[in-house]
Amino acid sequence: MNEESQLPCQRDQFYARDRRSVPAARKLVRWALFYWGLGDWERGEDVSLCVSELATNALLHGAPPGRGFLLRVRYDGAVVRVEVHDSGGGEPCVPDCADEGGRGLLLVSALADKWGVGQRDPGKVVWCEFVHPAGAPLS
Repeated sequence: MNEESQLPCQRDQFYARDRRSVPAARKLVRWALFYWGLGDWERGEDVSLCVSELATNALLHGAPPGRGFLLRVRYDGAVVRVEVHDSGGGEPCVPDCADEGGRGLLLVSALADKWGVGQRDPGKVVWCEFVHPAGAPLS
């Protein structure tokens, strides 16, 4: 007999190009973490803050008028992964310290264990990952 496999937990939500989408995305991530048994996880606020930064970047730079962005959050028992998919062009990067604005990815790079950018057609996906100690509950 085969062992029972544990599928990752995943939540996807599409958001319109609207400033109210950022707090809604944070709310979804907090709910997902709670639902997966990670409500008291000390890194939960870091995950939520990174969602705010990635969603804000998608709204400002990645979602053309009339479009929106997709938030995907996954948990496989070891890693929480956040992805923000948009249809805009460009390659996000961590700004130089001399830059006036655009510190969102600098914050993401400091808080997340990993982050990166992948291509999609059209647009890109910006993601970050947070390692959770082994043996965490998986609902």
